[in-house]
Amino acid sequence: QVQLVESGGGLVQPGGSLRLSCAASRSISSINAMGWFRQAPGKQRGLVAIITTDGRTNYADSVKGRFTISRDNAKNTIYLQMNSLKPEDTAVYYCYANRRNIDHWGQGTQVTVSS
Repeated sequence: QVQLVESGGGLVQPGGSLRLSCAASRSISSINAMGWFRQAPGKQRGLVAIITTDGRTNYADSVKGRFTISRDNAKNTIYLQMNSLKPEDTAVYYCYANRRNIDHWGQGTQVTVSS
């Protein structure tokens, strides 16, 4: 089992930045892939960014060049640096981990981009 706890969400103006954090309850070096998904009201949950144990990353086209995913194995934490935020980035952001082919999810953190 892996427990995931997100933090760092909030309200930000368009063009602003936020950094999300996701702390895992166990060593993330044993987790195949970790990442972030988001779900806006009335929409399906979709991939934002993902990072593997060997550091490979993948991003949704809508966030490429603006968001950066990273991991700190020593802190068992992954991050999502979000820059140049747009109103359409407003959503609940969920941390995700896949360990031994089992999916784990955090409780989600709200990100609202509005003036």
